[in-house]
Amino acid sequence: MRYTTAGQLWNIISPREFVDFSYTVDYKEGLLSCGISLDWSEKRPEFVRGYNHPCGWFCVPYKDNASQSLLTGYIQTDLRGMLPQSAVDTAMASTLTNFYGDLQTVLQKEV
Repeated sequence: MRYTTAGQLWNIISPREFVDFSYTVDYKEGLLSCGISLDWSEKRPEFVRGYNHPCGWFCVPYKDNASQSLLTGYIQTDLRGMLPQSAVDTAMASTLTNFYGDLQTVLQKEV
């Protein structure tokens, strides 16, 4: 997978590009997805290349309510570049909060 993120904090954090190997399988009536960034020589100058350490997402339905699932993610991202840690912490928290909010919105439309 090759994907990009928009700039964060009024572009104090430049847009990032990630190139990851990702693998998803069925797991206990749900899904397990794991991945890691790859070294990829082709780079686009408008992006800083970020790196995802080994990561994983588990999505498992609740036993008492099959219409709901528990999503658990384990990620460790290195945004790279010259960034103050406080800016990275703020951007990552904001990005994850937006991700879960957007995911909930999309899933509610599906129901």
